[in-house]
Amino acid sequence: MSETEERQVNEVEGSEENFAELLNKSNPKPRKYSEGQKIKAKVVRITDEWIFVDLGGKSEGIIARNEFDSVNGGLTIAEGGEIEAQFLYLQDGEIILTTKVGGFRASRRQIEEAFRGHIPVEGLVVCEVKGGLEVKVAGIRSFCPFSHMELRRGADLSKYVNKRLLFHIIEYREGGRNIILSRRAIIKEEQEKKIAHLKDELLVGKEITAKVLSVQNFGAFIDLGGVDGLIPVSEMTWGRVEDPSDVVKVGDQVQAKITSIDWEKQHISLSLKDCQVDPWVTIEERYQEESWLEGVIVRLTGFGAFVELEPGVDGLIHISNLNAEQHVKHPKDVVEVGQKVNVRILKIDKESRRISLSMESERVNPFKNEDLGIKEGELLQGEVESVKPYGVFVKLPNGLVGLVPNEEMGTQKGSKHKQMFKSGAPMDVEVLTIDRENEKVRLSRKAVISTKEKQNVQDFRAYSDEKKGEEELGSLGIILKARLEEKFGKKL
Repeated sequence: MSETEERQVNEVEGSEENFAELLNKSNPKPRKYSEGQKIKAKVVRITDEWIFVDLGGKSEGIIARNEFDSVNGGLTIAEGGEIEAQFLYLQDGEIILTTKVGGFRASRRQIEEAFRGHIPVEGLVVCEVKGGLEVKVAGIRSFCPFSHMELRRGADLSKYVNKRLLFHIIEYREGGRNIILSRRAIIKEEQEKKIAHLKDELLVGKEITAKVLSVQNFGAFIDLGGVDGLIPVSEMTWGRVEDPSDVVKVGDQVQAKITSIDWEKQHISLSLKDCQVDPWVTIEERYQEESWLEGVIVRLTGFGAFVELEPGVDGLIHISNLNAEQHVKHPKDVVEVGQKVNVRILKIDKESRRISLSMESERVNPFKNEDLGIKEGELLQGEVESVKPYGVFVKLPNGLVGLVPNEEMGTQKGSKHKQMFKSGAPMDVEVLTIDRENEKVRLSRKAVISTKEKQNVQDFRAYSDEKKGEEELGSLGIILKARLEEKFGKKL
């Protein structure tokens, strides 16, 4: 065979191959879809009954037109638009798709296909029945339990009556005479889509305006457009909140700042007070040390009483500054919650957000006086103020408090001083040292005991000497009497 003939044969064979390829391309085999498979497609043609979509190549799928009917009589889709549908079944070579079963006159077979393919069905909520809601799907009576209507339980479900909603069929028995529905998966899927969008919209530190959904004793839930956010009661105002409903109510539009986000747990916390002026920013403009003002007792503790000066600003009266005239064991002995009091500002610590207060007039520090009213070596009677592991504090007659260390108590080692010396009990002490620089007085009970013992010995010796003198004087009198009787010759 010549080169020309060989080339002609190859061209013919090549043409046959190319023709076969073109034929296969022009008549592709229909794709295989599984029941319920999701398909994204473009609308290519709309007729009176059907919507035709392009499935790639020469393949087309059809969807019932009335699935896209709008409430005003038009269509919610147009040619060229994209839709997401699900494969329903293959009929006479036609690929039947749906966005929802029940949106047209579905047969029991189509309802069953939706069950097997996990395809959403549209149902009309008819009424409430025991345990749930009665729903009609393409005229077929079905049932949705209360627990499958929403992700959260406890909501009022009567609001769904006479509304058309999408459901999944979770049970299909007795040829369609027993159909159980659920909305939970559909709601969850919708919520996940919303959350995916909200992740770009909601950021920590962003201020948003939202509607109050519910008010609880711990805070308020607000609608963030797909997820709920919580405003804790502590973040509602700078002041003290007894009842959150005094601050916000259901339906209110509030402005709040996002403080934390946990997408995994779907917990979003917000703050109302962060959108308000912090009263501590200008605290020094409104309050000065040594000034007097009125406040309200809001809380009592073992160490003092908290006073609200204004919403968001509290001060502390230490127990030692409640009453100068008497020893205060607990603030409740002097003040009570809700009581209005006049207080003096001792110190303002803006950085730590603390204000120290006093109910007393300014004290004169006795250590600054030249005469303390006591001196070293003096014996005094004081009053037990408190017993500590290292010693006993005693209040002296001049108002100062001194410490009797354990080694100066004059008791046996290991003695339980708390049981032996009660608060308010009298105690005789000797002033050992006065430290003006550190404003401390050191006392001793042991020294008083020792001094008393010495005095007792001295008193006893004096008494003994007196008795001895009396005895000696008595003997001398007897001798003198005898001599006189002898001299005068008669009894005296």
